[in-house]
Amino acid sequence: MQVMKWSALAIAVTAGTTQLAFASAQSDSKGFVEDSNLSLLNKNFYFNRDFKNNDSTSQSYREEWAHGLWADYASGYTQGTVGFGVDAHAALGIKLDSGDGTNGTGLLPIGEDGTSDDDYSYAGGAVKARISNTELKYGDLIPTAPVFATGTARLFPGSATGFQILSSEIENLSIDAGHFTAIRDGSFSTNSDGEVTLAYGGAIDATSVDYLGGTYSFSDNFSATAYGAKLQDVWNQYYGNLNYNIPLADDQALTFDFNIYDTSDEGDALAGEIDNTTWSLAAAYTLGAHKFTLARQEVDGDVPMDYISMDGGNAGDSIWLNNSVQYSDFNAPNEKSWQARYDLDMTTYGVPGLSFMVRYITGEDIDGTDADINGAYTYFGDGGEEWERNIEAKYVVQEGAAKDLSVRVRHSTWRANTAGNDALGSDLDEIRVITEYPLDIL
Repeated sequence: MQVMKWSALAIAVTAGTTQLAFASAQSDSKGFVEDSNLSLLNKNFYFNRDFKNNDSTSQSYREEWAHGLWADYASGYTQGTVGFGVDAHAALGIKLDSGDGTNGTGLLPIGEDGTSDDDYSYAGGAVKARISNTELKYGDLIPTAPVFATGTARLFPGSATGFQILSSEIENLSIDAGHFTAIRDGSFSTNSDGEVTLAYGGAIDATSVDYLGGTYSFSDNFSATAYGAKLQDVWNQYYGNLNYNIPLADDQALTFDFNIYDTSDEGDALAGEIDNTTWSLAAAYTLGAHKFTLARQEVDGDVPMDYISMDGGNAGDSIWLNNSVQYSDFNAPNEKSWQARYDLDMTTYGVPGLSFMVRYITGEDIDGTDADINGAYTYFGDGGEEWERNIEAKYVVQEGAAKDLSVRVRHSTWRANTAGNDALGSDLDEIRVITEYPLDIL
């Protein structure tokens, strides 16, 4: 995978030889106040997870309902060669329902008495500077890189403490680099000094995380992405993506999306020996209101394709694989999986804003019996299989006072043969109802 390590540099060099830097965003700055933005998101989240084959000693049912208010402020930049500004956010979570013994969904923090908090709040912020089209930020940030991204699957997004550089000095090329030392779950915890842990490797603390990468758009229809990351004393991880859209007619298109991760242990190897290469390839055909997708994903390695979690709580978003879906990631050791998906956009049928999705994924050949016996991934057996079905309906109000209000209902059914595969867990059914109402204040 040495080629992947230099992909981002190669993309940058190629772009630099063909195109010069374009207009400077900093030179167009109107000022700290004049370019400020303030938004407020109302988010209502109902979460229901029913475990179908739990024994009597384990929790068999989780159900919680919460409402969140998320305020996000981004100042403009002061004028001049170097511009300065600030970003800030604040969150208020309110428990609407969390019955006795049904908490633990990740929507709400759990207090010392074992029950979910009635409400919780926190705030964070960052300082920033900009030269030309390059920004440097430090503070409480929300990175979205494919090798390091905080989670967004619950009430509030997670955040991380550190530095981030975002640059677009060369037209069609965006660069993203970061150094982070702490993380906050955002939904399950208000601790701003949380550990960067592992989604599948457990509470192993990566004391620092460094990453570098970028995306280059060769055209409106073809882009390439490459990233590399180092979790101190845990792993080195490299990521690549190719996305190619082929317009066939005004209402027809064929899209290919390829993702690959290569992960190996680093330094003290706190999670044990890791040697994993995982890839996925999706092909999607769009015909008017309809989109049909097929995806293949394969894991080559005796440990799962792992990624970060937030202080032992909810998982992050840094798994950009086609078969990573609502519940399962289909990323177990040596697992091979297929996905079939259908999307329907009802705009064509006179109902703009309404859409439906259904998909089915099946995985087999799970085998983690050759994992490092002193590592963090010894719980996978041999012969594991799993499948998941997702159904989703979403409606976004198109106009009027409630414009951009969205309501999304998601249902998931997941089954697996758990014998000898403790990591696969219990069969379950899951329902999520998510309502979001964004308001632009400034």
